[in-house]
Amino acid sequence: MAGKLYLCATPIGNLEDMTFRVIRTLKEVDLIAAEDTRNSIKLLNYFEIHTPMTSYHEYNKIEKGRYLISQLQEGKKIALITDAGMPGISDPGEELVRMAYEAGIEVTSLPGACACVTALTLSGLSTRRFCFEAFLPPDKKERQQVLKELQTETRTIILYEAPHRLVRTLEELLEVLENRRLTVCRELTKKHETAFVTTIAEALEHYRENDPKGECVLVLEGRSRKEMEEEAQAAWEQISIEDHMKRYEDQGIDRKEAMKLVAKDRGMKKREVYQYLVNHS
Repeated sequence: MAGKLYLCATPIGNLEDMTFRVIRTLKEVDLIAAEDTRNSIKLLNYFEIHTPMTSYHEYNKIEKGRYLISQLQEGKKIALITDAGMPGISDPGEELVRMAYEAGIEVTSLPGACACVTALTLSGLSTRRFCFEAFLPPDKKERQQVLKELQTETRTIILYEAPHRLVRTLEELLEVLENRRLTVCRELTKKHETAFVTTIAEALEHYRENDPKGECVLVLEGRSRKEMEEEAQAAWEQISIEDHMKRYEDQGIDRKEAMKLVAKDRGMKKREVYQYLVNHS
């Protein structure tokens, strides 16, 4: 009978955020797969957990993943933990979950601390809709592509960043996204936790003068849909209604439907477009 894979959340700072369920599970499983065993042994010792550990990280996720799947197929119960937070969120745990499902292994997730959600709730920005980008790609071309996509993102945006790269990232955000509301969350759940409610420009000025310390979570305001619609309308108003109609008709769209689209683009009523065209024919 196949075993079971347990995705166990670990504290992102404060050890008291470890759940009773996770502690019990880590004691009961046959093996713990940890991102960094040297880091995780401190956590296990604190909670008097003596279950054997093995490393599972970005650089061995395929080879070690196959080994872990074989152990699960033999009936072993395995817990996956990351250095901090939920396995699978911005770490290779997602790969092991995929492999487990492909092998018909049961998977369950034990919820707990997660830096991106913790920062979002602290941000003071909209929490109803959000997108999580984790760390921006290190590749310059790919990084610029992601930033360009975020220009028109209307949801609240969550990014991770290391302190030594924070100023550079803020410079890029200001250049591409322009100034907007931002909350910089640092040292989450720890003694010196801070939620710096500011703007991109103000944060950049601050951290140019004060070296940032600790891992950062950046929570950025999304674009206003109303502003985007107004900008789009303003752009269309730079051309005549006749040229606007022609653009749609050149795509094979019939005149009636083209009038509807032109009216929507320009924030007009369809009959107003029709009347304009009649008066200027």
